[in-house]
Order: sequence, then C-alpha cells, then structure tokens
Amino acid sequence: MKVAELLERRRRNWQQLESMCGRMRFARLSMTPQEVARFAALYRAACADLALADAYQLPPSTVQYLHALVGRAHNRLYRTRTFDFVRWGRLLLVDVPYRVVRDHCIQFVFCLFWGVFILSAVLAYLESVWPEYAEQMLGHATIAELEDKFSRPLDGRNWEDNVVAASTYIRHNTGIGLQCFSGGLLIVPGLFITLFNSAYLGAAFGYMARPDVAARPNFFEFVTAHGPFELTAIALSAGAGLRLGVSWLATGGLSRGSALRKGGAEAMPMAGAAMVLFFLAAMIEGFLSPSPAPFAVKIAVAVASTMLLVLYFGVLGILGPGRAT
Repeated sequence: MKVAELLERRRRNWQQLESMCGRMRFARLSMTPQEVARFAALYRAACADLALADAYQLPPSTVQYLHALVGRAHNRLYRTRTFDFVRWGRLLLVDVPYRVVRDHCIQFVFCLFWGVFILSAVLAYLESVWPEYAEQMLGHATIAELEDKFSRPLDGRNWEDNVVAASTYIRHNTGIGLQCFSGGLLIVPGLFITLFNSAYLGAAFGYMARPDVAARPNFFEFVTAHGPFELTAIALSAGAGLRLGVSWLATGGLSRGSALRKGGAEAMPMAGAAMVLFFLAAMIEGFLSPSPAPFAVKIAVAVASTMLLVLYFGVLGILGPGRAT
C-alpha cells in the first residue's frame, strides 16, 4: 500500500520528533531557533501522518503510536508549564547580570546616560559657564514648581496617599522606561529620549544643588533614597531597547525576522530587570522618600541600594554562567 510505504519511510522523522520531545522537557531554553523551527515542522508533519494513518485505517499500533507522539509534541509546544524556580532563578541571578555587564549596547548607553547627566548637572550648577542653561533646559515653570514643592521640610503623608503616590510613580517611571525601550527599536528616537531624560534630570539635580537655592536640603533628602534604582533603571531600559534596535540591523547572517527574535530574547530579560528596579524605586519614593525619617536613614538606603546594584550587575555579572552556581 503506497500510503503505508510512505508512512514507513517517515518513521525516521517520528523518531527524531520523539527524541526532541525528550530534550525539550529538560532543556527547552537551550534549544536554538533552528532547532525549535525543526521541531515545529516535525510536529506538523506528524499531524499530517496521523491523519493519513487514520483515514487509510493502518494498523492500530501505528495509529496509537502517532496519537501518543502528536499529543506529546503538542504538550511540549503549547501546554502551560508549572513555575520552574530553578530555571527562573538562574535566569535572574546568572543570565541577566551576565548579559548586562557584557552587552556593548548596555555599556554604551550607561556611559552616554551618566556622561550627559553629569555634564548637564555641572552646567546647571555653574552659572558662570552657561548662565541660562538650567532655565533653558527645565523652563521657568518647572524651576518654580521644584522650589515650591521642596520649600517645606518633609513631614510625610498618610498611608492612603502613600499608596496612591507609589502607584503614580510606578506608572510614570515605567512609562519613561518603556519610551526609552520602544524608541530603541529605531535607534535614533531611543537615543534622543535617553539623552533628553539624562540632560533634564541632570539639570534638575545641578540647579537644586546651587548654594543659593533654599529648597536644596529638602530636595536631596527626597531624591537620595530612590535615586540609585530609578536612574539605573532608565539607563538599563534604554540599553535593552538599543540592543533590540541593533539586532535587526546587524543580523549576523540571520534573516531580519530571526535576528529580531534573537535580539528580543536577549533584550527582554534586561528590560524586565529594569521594570523591577522601577518598581523598587517607586516603593521607596512613595513611602520612604517623603517621610520625616532621618536623612541618615535615607542615605543608608541609597548606599544599600547601590551595593545591591554593584553586587547584582558587578559581582554576579563577572562570575557569569558556569561560575555563579
């Protein structure tokens, strides 16, 4: 029978699909895009073979085997897996910091962000270098708002107001991060958004640091605790977006679609780490930053936050896969 002979010749594909099902159970994340595409092709072919075997009433053993194989392959592709703490722990504690430390796009954006931030802060602080820089960068209305907002000592808020404020900060901060990340897909818009944010924030810090600004102590008491997480998250979001944008230009021999998917797989964990930092910054900004807690406590939180960032991106990033176990 021709159909039976055809299916028999396809038995090697069934065996390959069965072997890949076993591999996907334990090493799904380690499979290359080509292997995943091959698995999907074998799965579709097995579905067609099952339909032929069923229609032509081939031996029950063959039909049952194909039923089991197709069901197993389907589960590998589509089923909802239980939360794998080991896999996610390795992703968050090993893979992400390793990629961040070694990614050239992240390195470039971090240098760009902090370089522009510091330069902008210096220009806003030193009136003799560029007398109207702060006013031109921030606008007179923003400067007046900053001085008025921090003209009074921080006396805290009630619990309900803190919750609302933290929610607002989460939305606002992640919105900035998403702008930097999504703009990075086209490279130039992402770099422009990053440059603007770094220059704007640097100008605000530089202006408020002037000795003649009465609101200076209250301003720095407010921003100190949450600053390390928030500023790092902005730069990390921009770097992840740039990685995504570069991936579809420098394809490395892949098609643009495949290169973009590969870049997305590399960039999304970095963007996820940035979102976590934005959330932590918002919690601190919503509850601790406006509180009347001693300034020493807020400085201690800032130091601890900085040490955590150094530990996560520095130490764990340097250890890398195979050593951070």
